[in-house]
Amino acid sequence: MNQHQQADISASTLYVVPTPIGNLEDITQRALSILQRVDLIAAEDTRHTGLLLQHFAINARLFALHDHNEQQKAEVLLAKLQEGQSIALVSDAGTPLINDPGYHLVRRCRDAGIRVVPLPGPCAAITALSAAGLPSDRFCYEGFLPAKRKGRQDSLRALEHEPRTLIFYESTHRLLESLQDMEAVWGPERYVVLARELTKTWENIHGAPVGELLAWVLEDENRSRGEMVLIVEGFHPQEDALPPESLRTLALLQKELPLNKAAALAAEIHGVKKNALYRYALDQLGDDN
Repeated sequence: MNQHQQADISASTLYVVPTPIGNLEDITQRALSILQRVDLIAAEDTRHTGLLLQHFAINARLFALHDHNEQQKAEVLLAKLQEGQSIALVSDAGTPLINDPGYHLVRRCRDAGIRVVPLPGPCAAITALSAAGLPSDRFCYEGFLPAKRKGRQDSLRALEHEPRTLIFYESTHRLLESLQDMEAVWGPERYVVLARELTKTWENIHGAPVGELLAWVLEDENRSRGEMVLIVEGFHPQEDALPPESLRTLALLQKELPLNKAAALAAEIHGVKKNALYRYALDQLGDDN
């Protein structure tokens, strides 16, 4: 048998099976084959998955595994796997574990020596990134931002100088608040791509500096509806920007030394230009007068 032929379902194996994020044609033939043939399907929402299975004429036993019961039910599923059953893990849409349940079950399986077989397939974060037009060689997936403003702004401040492209999921009800906080914390020029309703009829991908994007969303209430991914350009310091550490060192040295000497020492410590630090200090003195 070559590697492209259909493999038999293995006993005592957990299959991690991605499902479509919108367009049902995105499901893979391998995913359908496994869903048809496993002993049990662990689903985030059995009703939702039931509709998917019905569409593809698949009859299967379903087991509810969601955020509120996963840690307890993972033991039940592990016991079934140890007894020789094969199980497929699915979420409501996309790849399980990516902001969906499944981590505790997969971890328990790995710890117990149960084979875990991952399938490639749909993922909203990667789908959005591939069309955003922002650097994709290095990126940072952050999931949903905190629901409350203080926590959200604290998280954004912690990521302010992150150079990698950032990926967030966001809900209809908090999109405007998140964009407002991004503008407040990062400034209006940080470039953000809003990818909405990916693979669905009303798919829309729009990018702009966050201040402009916020105004664009406010122009039409439909632009804040649906399932959304935010792709954010990473931080890029200006070429002549001085590292914050060098400015802190300069401020400390200025308390004990003349400006010229303080600037020279701070420049040597941090590998920056003395004249740039000197001009910065003079500008600060001018602002204080």
